[in-house]
Amino acid sequence: MDFLRPASWEEALAAKAEHPTAVPIAGGTDVMVEINFDHRRPEYLLDLNRVGDLYEWESGADAVRLGASVSYSTIMEQLRAELPGLALASHTVASPQIRNRGGVGGNLGTASPAGDAHPALLAAGAEVEVASAARGTRMIPIDDFYTGVKRNALQPDELIRAVHVQKADGPQQYSKVGTRNAMVIAVCAFGLALHPGTRTVRTGIGSAAPTPVRAKAAEEFLNAALEEGGFWDNGKIITPSAAKQFADLCAAACNPIDDVRGTASYRRHAVGVMARRTLTWTWESYRGARHTEGAA
Repeated sequence: MDFLRPASWEEALAAKAEHPTAVPIAGGTDVMVEINFDHRRPEYLLDLNRVGDLYEWESGADAVRLGASVSYSTIMEQLRAELPGLALASHTVASPQIRNRGGVGGNLGTASPAGDAHPALLAAGAEVEVASAARGTRMIPIDDFYTGVKRNALQPDELIRAVHVQKADGPQQYSKVGTRNAMVIAVCAFGLALHPGTRTVRTGIGSAAPTPVRAKAAEEFLNAALEEGGFWDNGKIITPSAAKQFADLCAAACNPIDDVRGTASYRRHAVGVMARRTLTWTWESYRGARHTEGAA
């Protein structure tokens, strides 16, 4: 196994172009596990730790641009207000040591359906900035990024440079079921984001299908129910029947498997429970914010 160590982004793209099978490594929290258990034995490892701009982030008027190697700890500590769903997801990642090393770019590169960041990125409507030496930069909407089990839309000569995530304009939540409280792969996970600016709701489901997915039928149902009932304007409590229908549709969006962490039927049930709970939490936050604004 050869080790490539570019010192700049341009050198990294050149190395990837010359060695398309090279596996990028930054935090190494996913890749090293696979190598240590002999599940993967790449010919080349492409070490990106010296590429400084991958560790930078910037907050624009409407979105945050996260370098691919920005750590989960940084997201938790510095971007909780702008990216609350992703910050909550970051809290559930493994241990403090791994949160200090791992980043969203690694989760996207591995594209495991159990990756903790995916539901939050789907719910927020992120875009992935990728580049190659030959074709330059392109943006991939998060909905188009996951193409199969641990497969993504990257071309062989492309690397992930950053993730662009819209700043939250409403409450966001994230929930995860695991076999214990820490250092655990998700049995299933669920992300929810309210977008009052467009009067829409987006979801993200992890570890309950071959890829991370959205519950689009559930979103369409809830969007219509909220609009028809004038809920965005009147701030009324969502009816239990509407919350149950939303939860049932979220569960139906799953296509899980039985494995050592949980059964398919349990995963469907758990996703429904998380969907109902996160909807309740986010909507109560939205109603509370409306009440505060009205009092002011």
